[in-house]
Amino acid sequence: MVGCAALLAAPAAAAASPTAVHAPAKHRLHVQAAPEHDHVKAHEKTHIKGQMDVSDSARTDSAEVLIVQQLVAGAWVNLTPGTCRPNGMFSIDVSFDVAATVSLRVYHPESSLYLESVSNVFALVVI
Repeated sequence: MVGCAALLAAPAAAAASPTAVHAPAKHRLHVQAAPEHDHVKAHEKTHIKGQMDVSDSARTDSAEVLIVQQLVAGAWVNLTPGTCRPNGMFSIDVSFDVAATVSLRVYHPESSLYLESVSNVFALVVI
């Protein structure tokens, strides 16, 4: 009899538990970027310019983190951060100490509102 009473009470206890709260869906971003100049001298500062577009009607009042990354030995290495508002333009300063052709991209890490996004890969020649 005690076992039956426990089984009957279990559904009532489960119904009294709080319901799960779902986080709102994160929005997609599209990051476009390119160097201000295709060729620069070593130690010369140049700008990586671009824009960050939201694919839907997400909030656009928060400044989102962007990171210029360089491809080094098959891995993306963070160089310098910047910020941009969604549906806005950005300009991030970079400079290099050694003559080389570098492959770069701009990366937006996942945030509380937006999914991760990366720009196209582009080259910068340092002479």
